[in-house]
Amino acid sequence: MRAYGLTLATFFLATFALGAQAKALGKNDRYVCSWGSDIAAGAQQSKLSGVTLYSARKKLQVRKFPKPWMRMTAMGITEQTYNSQSRLKPTAIKQTYYEQCVQHAVAQR
Repeated sequence: MRAYGLTLATFFLATFALGAQAKALGKNDRYVCSWGSDIAAGAQQSKLSGVTLYSARKKLQVRKFPKPWMRMTAMGITEQTYNSQSRLKPTAIKQTYYEQCVQHAVAQR
């Protein structure tokens, strides 16, 4: 079975390697990646459910965030998700976002 040009074995090896990288990251980096992946998954769920970008943004405006930077970051993630042509399920979006965030954080080190 091939998915995006990768064999299933390669996919599992890559997933295992990302898990090891995630453990090497600090607690804050893992938290930020997890939080962002939750925002992306929620935005994808809203998009697939027919919620407009305007409505999704309004919900974020009234939501309480623990850190000041989170509101604008959530807006950006939501807008990018809505602009994407992707029809993947929210769980796939969450996993993809988290994996790419971890890769980015590791590359920044």
